[in-house]
Amino acid sequence: MALYAVGDLQGCLDPLKQLLDRVRFDPAEDRLWLVGDLVNRGPQSLDCLRFVRDLGTAATCVLGNHDLHLLAVHAGLHRVRRKDTLAPVLQAADREELMDWLRRRPILHHDPESGWTLVHAGLPPQWDLATARACAQEFHTVMQGPQAVDLLRRMYGDEPDRWDPGLQGWPRLRFITNAFTRLRYCTRDGRMDMEHKSAPAQAPPHLIPWYAHPERATRGARIVFGHWSTLGCHRGDGVLSLDTGCVWGAHMTLARLDVPEPEIIQVPCRGHQRPG
Repeated sequence: MALYAVGDLQGCLDPLKQLLDRVRFDPAEDRLWLVGDLVNRGPQSLDCLRFVRDLGTAATCVLGNHDLHLLAVHAGLHRVRRKDTLAPVLQAADREELMDWLRRRPILHHDPESGWTLVHAGLPPQWDLATARACAQEFHTVMQGPQAVDLLRRMYGDEPDRWDPGLQGWPRLRFITNAFTRLRYCTRDGRMDMEHKSAPAQAPPHLIPWYAHPERATRGARIVFGHWSTLGCHRGDGVLSLDTGCVWGAHMTLARLDVPEPEIIQVPCRGHQRPG
């Protein structure tokens, strides 16, 4: 059995199929991890949802910020944005089944056999892996329960920006959601920055990539993530970043994880939108 992980699809299914053909992916034997953001910006969001869902247990996908945005729009809590490409999903005859499937996806997945942990964006420096898994379960429990719509309604906002174990209620869940689905940078005192999206070489000097924070409690863990297209394919600090800007016309990236050093394969993408 081979274990593969792929970067953000964002509504681009054809490059994923090319990658799976390249590695001769067999859903009866192999496993595929997806870092989230299955939808939006590209033209095949509906096809991406159906394709990944139909892989069944062969695929594990965590939720990304675009996936949560789709759930919020579907629930009538947020308007469709100008650059969104979600209309085919919202108009699909099977949208209710797809939305129910999507909201049941985890926000973190850990595989003790391979030692890899899958998230969409990142982990704040104060969390060790046990804390991250516990926080993910808190989110998952609410998203599966009667307060799911309330969570989608209250997840928007940048505060609180620093972890405190004493956080409670919706502020606690908002922090958890932001950490898993929006995080790129932290300040030296461990506050999450939700504004800057540039590559590390262009970041303001007071910001540190979350994975490079000197007090990061998950050092020693192996974490695969996406979300950060300007970072690209980054290997180091115990992490592997796989969002390589397919939707912007760059590449889609797949990595084999069940080997001593991840093996990287990329295919070019035509791109559908420009960053901005």
